[in-house]
Amino acid sequence: MKVRFANVLVGTVLIMSVLSGCETAVVKPWQRGDLARPQMAWQPDPMMSVLREHVYTAKEGASGGVGTGGGGCGCY
Repeated sequence: MKVRFANVLVGTVLIMSVLSGCETAVVKPWQRGDLARPQMAWQPDPMMSVLREHVYTAKEGASGGVGTGGGGCGCY
């Protein structure tokens, strides 16, 4: 029991020390242009994403698609 607790404790400390090296980096003003490109967006084409979501919701009407679940009639 004590050996298992020690292993868990050592593992936790090791993981915490590794993750403590992961911190947010400050974006410099000259790098912001690179991050603002359309290719860097989560959804490169917002209209196409809306259309895909609409089609998916229409196909998956019984399960609710992307939003809340329901019977396909708009009920919650």
